[in-house]
Amino acid sequence: MEKYDPEAIELKWQKYWEEGNLYQVREEPGKAKYYCLEMFPYPSGRIHMGHVRNYSIGDVVARFMSMRGYNVLHPMGWDAFGLPAENAAIQHGVHPAKWTYENIDYMRKQLKRLGFSYDWSRELATCDEEYYRWEQKIFIQMLEKGLAYRKKSHVNWCEHCHTVLANEQVEGGCCWRCGNEVVEKELEQWFFKTTHYAEELLEGLEKLKGCWPESVLTMQRNWIGRSEGALIRFPLEGGKEPIEVFTTRPDTVYGVTFMSVAPEYPRLEELVEGNPNKDQVLAFVERVKKQSQRERTMEETEKEGIFTGSYCVNPFTGERVPVYVANFVLVEYGTGAIMAVPAHDQRDFEFAEKYGLPIRVVIQPPGEELDPERMEGAYEEDGVLVNSERFTEMDNREAMKAIVRYMEEQGWGKGAVAYRLRDWGISRQRYWGAPIPVVYCDECGVVPVPEEDLPVRLPKNAPFTGTGNPLEQVEEFVKTTCPKCGGPARRETDTMDTFVESSWYYFRYCSPGYDQGPFSEEAVDYWCPVDQYIGGIEHAVLHLLYSRFYTRVLRDLGYVKVDEPFSHLLTQGMVVKETHRCPKHGWLYPHEVSSDLTCLKEDGGRVCGLKVEVGRSEKMSKSRCNVVDPDEMIKRYGADTARLFLLFAAPPEKDLDWSDQGIEGCYRFLTRLWRFVHTHAGELREGDRVDASALSGPLKAVVRKLHQTVKKVTQDIEKDFHFNTAIAAVMEFLNLLYDTEKKVDWGDEQVRGVMRDAMEKILLMLVPFTPHICEELWEMLGNEPSICLQEWPGYSEKLAQEEEITIVVQVNGKVRARFMATPGTPRERLEEKALALDNVKRHLEGKTVRKVVVVPDRLVNIVAH
Repeated sequence: MEKYDPEAIELKWQKYWEEGNLYQVREEPGKAKYYCLEMFPYPSGRIHMGHVRNYSIGDVVARFMSMRGYNVLHPMGWDAFGLPAENAAIQHGVHPAKWTYENIDYMRKQLKRLGFSYDWSRELATCDEEYYRWEQKIFIQMLEKGLAYRKKSHVNWCEHCHTVLANEQVEGGCCWRCGNEVVEKELEQWFFKTTHYAEELLEGLEKLKGCWPESVLTMQRNWIGRSEGALIRFPLEGGKEPIEVFTTRPDTVYGVTFMSVAPEYPRLEELVEGNPNKDQVLAFVERVKKQSQRERTMEETEKEGIFTGSYCVNPFTGERVPVYVANFVLVEYGTGAIMAVPAHDQRDFEFAEKYGLPIRVVIQPPGEELDPERMEGAYEEDGVLVNSERFTEMDNREAMKAIVRYMEEQGWGKGAVAYRLRDWGISRQRYWGAPIPVVYCDECGVVPVPEEDLPVRLPKNAPFTGTGNPLEQVEEFVKTTCPKCGGPARRETDTMDTFVESSWYYFRYCSPGYDQGPFSEEAVDYWCPVDQYIGGIEHAVLHLLYSRFYTRVLRDLGYVKVDEPFSHLLTQGMVVKETHRCPKHGWLYPHEVSSDLTCLKEDGGRVCGLKVEVGRSEKMSKSRCNVVDPDEMIKRYGADTARLFLLFAAPPEKDLDWSDQGIEGCYRFLTRLWRFVHTHAGELREGDRVDASALSGPLKAVVRKLHQTVKKVTQDIEKDFHFNTAIAAVMEFLNLLYDTEKKVDWGDEQVRGVMRDAMEKILLMLVPFTPHICEELWEMLGNEPSICLQEWPGYSEKLAQEEEITIVVQVNGKVRARFMATPGTPRERLEEKALALDNVKRHLEGKTVRKVVVVPDRLVNIVAH
């Protein structure tokens, strides 16, 4: 093959790998394992450049660790349940299963064409009955343990998707999937008790420090939201049960002037009983309930409320405290009731100002005296307590503990911890999800489906109209018999949130064909936890938090021994590209823009010609017309070039700005690599190992640079996945080989030996990045395939060492000279040589040397006055 032909080479080696089952692995007790996993994709129909980048990163890691001697598990599958399949059924009349499996077939071909080292024998799709069957069994076990339960709840409801969303799936008051506004609705829902593990999930983050990005740890920490404080009981007038509040500021309890409860507060009816304005209160409550949580809690939202007609008593002061319903109080946090201290909480201050309620200062700032009459806002900082009886003049931080102790002694409450984290609502009113395996019987109540009757399968004849839950409309699915009494029963028509499937798939990969349970415990014990997980940071408080919860559930059910699912996490950046917009035609694809930035769209038979505005780089999207099709890039440049560019253009954790020039540059590099081997294939094949210590001149320089390059590439991959600098080092070394090519006699045995060793090591370093061309050139050098099965090259520190290195000399921190020295020169000799330099002597005239700092092999700094 004269010319580099990526397509022919890549198809040849992909066939070789597949026929030889090159990437299939099994457990090998006694051999170190490495489990490398990229977040699996939703089968939307086509992969995009973000996918290619994610999977290319994972492939480098998997191949590198395999060459380092590890038994590497690197699987792929499909997060296959979800709303788009159902929408396709509504819009095009295609059944979700057919749409999903056809998409899987196409995307699998795309991934195989990219040459990723997946063990395809472990492929799974979460919509397979053999997958969700076990998920249903786990659900029943969670139900038995009290970790799954059903209750009436105010839920986030997307009118567009006709389904419930978990708190984590509401982004800025909108649905994470479709972007439409989310409203609140009261429905019977199934929940997973994530709060049972709140403290453990929080503590577990400490063990992940240095192994997960700090930004992800911070997001999870904030989402779990641990708050220390106190539960205080305020007796309700009329001998009713006290109102219990959670507060993080027990130090302000003497400043309470009113109480606020949420519109959804469960005892609201009791509070308004006997109030002549009851109807007005309930009307206010209904109006506020229609507002989203986000709208109610925004700083700029006006604080509103209404008096319930009830009073409670502050146990610390004996004072009557009016109870209000307030729009800014949420039932989900704490108890749904708060003690209002307007002098020291801004929301309470605004509320008190509006309704003319008292403001009592109980914390004074140091050296200042607050006057409630002149205050323009709440004082929320630390200070000294005033108007607080026995605690007056105490530092407020010390007073917190003292007040809690006193309260506990008096029986008025206790110290407590609250969490922002809420239980995970998993009910979805959709068809294309795992059915929840329970039935409802008038006699027996909620009854789990017996294990022998699992899986509860989705009916194939559900109608897809776009309104309501399709499963409710399938009579033969809904109507069933009670497993307990045999009487008539109704099957649950909600399906599970699709994040349930993705919360445990990494365990199933360990033994995907196992039919005695969710997975083989022996296989999971060998492979898990996942050593390196790779995916987008957008999953920080969704998938990643749910997976950590679900792993603990499986541990407590006796399935797994690990606490954490993923030992290390890499969150890769997005692939972005500049946008183009025509004043008349809107967003344009790159081929619709001329080289001088005018619009090429035709308008009534004529080219538009208007000047195009070039926008900033944004995440690739069809709506912005700035997408790059992976298939097109592979066709034009080959899979190796596409992979190389995505790994070379930016560090993996940073966003990557797509560049046509950049991918062309990577293609030129691979063409140069091909040309060098092809030109010298005969001589290189004849090359034998040489004694590197006996070399001199250009060959010695090649060997030195070779070992320096292997060292750098190894460290760049191992330490921080700095693939871009690793690739740059190999490119630089190839340049040296081209320079040396003209200076040496190829008939010389030493030349052939050095050059063969250099080229083989280049290919070994590049094979994780560009496996196809490396296979072909490895074979061209006369080696047996597969290069993918070779060991990673080693390096010699001695051979990598420069003969002479530059030592910088500073006088009082400023560079004044440089000189050459052999590596390892003693400190005394470096100091002596630096002080003898003419320019250094000039800058030391009239001064006394106070100190000389020597950094071996790098620097001499002379301090003089």
